[in-house]
Amino acid sequence: MSNEYVEKIRVFALGGVGEIGKNMYVVEVGEDIVVIDSGLMFPDDDMLGIDIVIPDVSYLVENADRVRGIILTHGHEDHIGGLPYVLKKLQVPVYGTKLTLGLVEEKLKEAGSLKSSTLKLIDSNSKITIGAVNVSFFRTNHSIPDSVGVCIETSQGAIVHTGDFKFDQTPVDGKRADIGKMSAIGEKGVLCLLSDSTNAERPGSTASESVIGQGISEVFQETEGRIIVTTFASNVHRIQQVIHAAAKANRKVAIIGRSMIKVITIATKLGYLKAPKDIFIEVDEVNKLKPHQVAILTTGSQGEPMSALTRMAKKAHRQIAITDEDTVIIAASPIPGNEKSVSKIIDQLYRIGADVVYGQAKVHASGHGSQEELKLMLNLMQPKYFIPIHGEFRMQCAHKELGIQTGVEPQNIFLIDKGEVVEFTKGQGRKSGKVPSGNVLIDGLGIGDVGNIVLRDRRLLSKDGILVVVVTLNKQTGDIVSGPDIISRGFVYVRESEKLLIEANELVAVTLKKCVTENVNEWSSLKSNVREVLSRFLFEKTKRRPMILPIIMEV
Repeated sequence: MSNEYVEKIRVFALGGVGEIGKNMYVVEVGEDIVVIDSGLMFPDDDMLGIDIVIPDVSYLVENADRVRGIILTHGHEDHIGGLPYVLKKLQVPVYGTKLTLGLVEEKLKEAGSLKSSTLKLIDSNSKITIGAVNVSFFRTNHSIPDSVGVCIETSQGAIVHTGDFKFDQTPVDGKRADIGKMSAIGEKGVLCLLSDSTNAERPGSTASESVIGQGISEVFQETEGRIIVTTFASNVHRIQQVIHAAAKANRKVAIIGRSMIKVITIATKLGYLKAPKDIFIEVDEVNKLKPHQVAILTTGSQGEPMSALTRMAKKAHRQIAITDEDTVIIAASPIPGNEKSVSKIIDQLYRIGADVVYGQAKVHASGHGSQEELKLMLNLMQPKYFIPIHGEFRMQCAHKELGIQTGVEPQNIFLIDKGEVVEFTKGQGRKSGKVPSGNVLIDGLGIGDVGNIVLRDRRLLSKDGILVVVVTLNKQTGDIVSGPDIISRGFVYVRESEKLLIEANELVAVTLKKCVTENVNEWSSLKSNVREVLSRFLFEKTKRRPMILPIIMEV
C-alpha cells in the first residue's frame, strides 16, 4: 500500500477532557476530518448569567471544506447539545442512531434549523464511508438506549471511540453490548483507543440498571402515600423501570417537566419506551385520585432552582405541592459541581417532612463503567496507543493507571488537554502542537458575545456594586453647571451612607476644579482623575472597590 507513508492521522479533543461535558472529538485521516459528538456543558458558578457552554469550533470552521460529518455516540445533552450552534457554522451531515436523531430533530426544530440539516440514520451494524474513511459501529450499554461506540478504519490500524459505556449483563431492554464485535476489532489491530474515564476512580463494576428496577419497585410496594420520582429526563431505562413499578403497584403516572415530557413522547413514538395503554394521566387529575394510586415522574434531580421538583418543594408549583405524606425518590446522583444544590433540595424535602429515598438506597446506578469494566474494554481492544477521554484530569490519570495494568506501554498513553494534537505516522504516535480550543459562552440569544472581559465586569458588579457620577460642565469656562450627582447600585444603602456620599460628592467637585485650573480638559483624563480619586477614597472608607462610571456632559 503506497498511501501508508503519506497518510497522517491526527486525533484531538475540542471538549470533554479535563471536564465533564461538552464532548467533542476530532479524528483527521489524511485530508478527511470526522467529528465525534457535539455536546454542551452547564456553566460553572463563576460564569454569571451564562446559560450554556459549547466547544470553540473555530478550527473546524477554518477547515470546513475538509469536515466530512459529525457522528453521535448517543443522545445525552453533553454529546448532542451543541449541535444547533455548530450546524449554523458547519453544513455537514450528522450520523446517529434512531433515538439519538429523534432527540436531535426536536432540538433542531426548536432552533429553526431542521430543514437545512442533513441527518443520516445508522445502527450498531452500519458500515459507512465518510469522505474516504470507513466507519463501523458497535453497541454499548449506557443510561440511554441506542448508544454506540465508533470504529474508524485507517491504514495504520483502527481508531476506536467507546462513547459512554458500561457492561450491563442484564440490561433493561435486553440489548447487550457487542462484546464479540469489540473483541474482533481488537484482534484486527487497534492503533488508538479513546475511552470513557468518568468512573475510572471507582473500583469494581457498576451495578446493573435492572437491580435499580428492583430497588424502585420495592419502594413502590412498601409506600402507602403518593410517590414522586425524579431522574434525568434522558435516562429512558430508568423511566421504563418507574413505569413498570407503577404498573405493578397499580399506580397511575403523571409527568411534570418540559424536557421529561419531550423525551417520553419521542422515546414512546420510536418504540424505546413501553407503557400500558392508560397508565399516564394529566397533572390536574392527580388530586382526583387517592395518594396510593399516584406516582409523579419529574425533572429536577440536580436541584436546579427552576425545575419542577424544586418548585413543588417550595410550594411554588401551580398544581402540585409536596407534603409530609409524600415519598420522594431521587434516582440520580449529583453531576460534579451540583452537590450543593442537590443537598439543598434534599434538605428542603426533609423540612417538609417527606420521606426521601436517595444515594445508596438502590435507586441509582451510574451509566458509566467502573474500573473492572474499563479494564475489560482495554483487554478487548488491546490498543497500541491509549487516550483517556470524557472526564476531569484526575479521572484521566486514574484511567491511565488501568491502561498500564492491562499492558499498554506507559509512554503510549497520552493525557491530553483540549486542543492538544496526537499525531500518528507509520504507526508511531506522538504529541504534536495544538489547535485553537476553548469555551464559547451562550447567554440568551448571544453566542460567544460574552467573553472574559464581560464576565470580569459581572463579577465586579456582583461583588462591590457600581457608582455612577454625573456632572455637567460649562463648555467655555469649564465650571460645574450641575452635579456632581452620585447614583449607587449594590454598593452601599444610600439612606444610611449619606455622609459618605456627600464627602464623595465634594471630592469629585474639588478634583474637577483642580483639573480645570491645571488646564486638563480632555474628557478621558477628567474621567480617569475622578475614577482614581473616588476609588482611593471609597477603599479607605469601606474597603470595597465598586465599579465607578463617571459621566461628563457639556452645555
